[in-house]
Amino acid sequence: MQMVDRVPDWTTPVAWVYIGLSLAAAVVVAVDIHLGRRRHARVATELVWITSALYLGPFAVPLYRSRGRAAVDAPEATTTTTTTTTTAPAPVSSDVVAAGLPGGGASAVAHLIGVPLVLASGLTIAGIDLWVMILVIGALAMLLLFVYERGTLPLRAAATAAVVTVLAFDVGMGGWMLLLHVNEFMPPATEGSFWFLMQVGIILGLATGYPAVRWLRRTRRTAEPVPVP
Repeated sequence: MQMVDRVPDWTTPVAWVYIGLSLAAAVVVAVDIHLGRRRHARVATELVWITSALYLGPFAVPLYRSRGRAAVDAPEATTTTTTTTTTAPAPVSSDVVAAGLPGGGASAVAHLIGVPLVLASGLTIAGIDLWVMILVIGALAMLLLFVYERGTLPLRAAATAAVVTVLAFDVGMGGWMLLLHVNEFMPPATEGSFWFLMQVGIILGLATGYPAVRWLRRTRRTAEPVPVP
């Protein structure tokens, strides 16, 4: 079933400008990390900050500078967590925003892989490929986030963080995709406006995933891409 495009024409130039700014922001963060010698202990953490620009666009740069910029030549490490239950939960600060970025990055990469994969396969459910896209993107995001979390967490905690985070993200991301589809505002994946709208969806996913990430952080069941001072 072909997706119907009723998106206003002005969305196309806005989309390409934002996509261009997003790619530029990703380059800025990557250059600062690698050429600026602000390396983290884990490459996965660096990728979280770079991929954050793929959906946050230019807003990712100030967030990276305030939350994820490591000291020059310092052997930085991400904040690690354990599944040990504590009687006093960890204090929640603004760093919970950064703690949600791995989920956003996993979703962004899952879109880049999953959408072309579904379109190339021609798979549909009830004649609609959107359902397959949502399932494939969700599965890929869980896998990617599990790999990230597994770098610092035990198996069970990493799996819990991945599943809980992605399900919460999908309330915003999947709900946004369904809203676009029902109202016939879903452009073809070959259009820049499609990817721009997916960027908006990932940001909405960050919002709906915030409570889950906050809970995971309070119970020390998630890893944060924040350098140790």
